[in-house]
Amino acid sequence: MAIGKRKGLRFLEWAAGSYTDYGDILVAPECSSSALQDVWARICEAGGFDIAFLNHLLPGAAVRRIFTPDTSGGIRLRPNHREEVSYRVVGQWESGAAWFAEQSKKTRQNYRRGVKTLEEAGEMKFRLLAPDEPLQPVLDRLSALKRRWLVERKRESQLFEEGAPVLAALVEALARAGVLHIFVLECNGAMVAVSINFVQHHTMMAFVTTFDPDFSQASPGMILMMDYIRWSIDHGLGTVDFLCGAESFKHKFATQGVVLQSVLGTRTAQGSLASLADRMRQRVRHVRGRGLVPTA
Repeated sequence: MAIGKRKGLRFLEWAAGSYTDYGDILVAPECSSSALQDVWARICEAGGFDIAFLNHLLPGAAVRRIFTPDTSGGIRLRPNHREEVSYRVVGQWESGAAWFAEQSKKTRQNYRRGVKTLEEAGEMKFRLLAPDEPLQPVLDRLSALKRRWLVERKRESQLFEEGAPVLAALVEALARAGVLHIFVLECNGAMVAVSINFVQHHTMMAFVTTFDPDFSQASPGMILMMDYIRWSIDHGLGTVDFLCGAESFKHKFATQGVVLQSVLGTRTAQGSLASLADRMRQRVRHVRGRGLVPTA
């Protein structure tokens, strides 16, 4: 965990939370729940924060063992209203072709139309990068495309800043672990779409995906995604996990959505006041959403 500052408050939260999709603790098999709760109590005793906020929690997250009702040490963590959804492709298909055949007629037509558009511009190729291929040119290309996408939407991300080391470090760690899968879609040898994925627990996880907007008429990002879904099914993977984010293209192909919850606890008076104000704002939004007038 790490302590960060926002709006004058000190938050205890997941370290590198901006770069990851699921937050949790690593627990040895022999570690008891009481030992975990003791660790939590010691963290709380050390202090240095006003609010503890742990988000992106999967239903089976190990960290849930430290905020059970019988927890005696440390501050009490309670469910918070902030939630996200993780979309996945889950199902039993004999092959990637069988999955493709189940898609709507319009989706299949759009895929074929996009492929044809790319083929008219040059030779199109979908492939998985070989383990011995240099990664830096791919990361440079992906980051440049991501920065362009962010600028057009007036958004920012430290992960893709020019010269930033985080993305390369994350990808290198995945490569060392033997789980890295980088898929690219090329037209005349140039990458028009790229997706950095990794495989874990029999699941293909789509970490970062982007495409060249100059080829947007062909929807290369959609083509690449459908191709790596088919590849995953053909290679015996039972799930394709799009991770966090409710983008429409994820919802379009997903067969399952998993709610990621968050918990919050306060340690100081400032933290308690901020939490109370947040709950009041949430209540007002809820009341206004129902078209009611809040009473004093």
